[in-house]
Amino acid sequence: MVQNIRDMDELKAFLKAAGNKLVVIEFSAKWCGPCKRIYPVFHAMSVQYRSVMFATVDVDNARELAQTYHIKAVPTFQMFKQTKKCLCSAQLLRAFTGVKPLLKQRSGG
Repeated sequence: MVQNIRDMDELKAFLKAAGNKLVVIEFSAKWCGPCKRIYPVFHAMSVQYRSVMFATVDVDNARELAQTYHIKAVPTFQMFKQTKKCLCSAQLLRAFTGVKPLLKQRSGG
């Protein structure tokens, strides 16, 4: 399940509730074509990887968050661990190994 985050208070509560779990946040916008295409894959990953918490932030509705996390383009994905932003490369690689088959499956290829 992908949680919708609307403001800093919600983000802080979400990160705190995650505890030691990896958190992946997608910063996106309703008008963004690539965001619309990646969302089904992002949602499928949230179902497949139960040990990871997933959230999305609409940058147009949460400008403070977009500024705080220096979002310059959408979609942008950021990872957090124990409430801190991180580059969890090993965990990220393990989590995203399923993306290519999911993309092929959704595109019919």
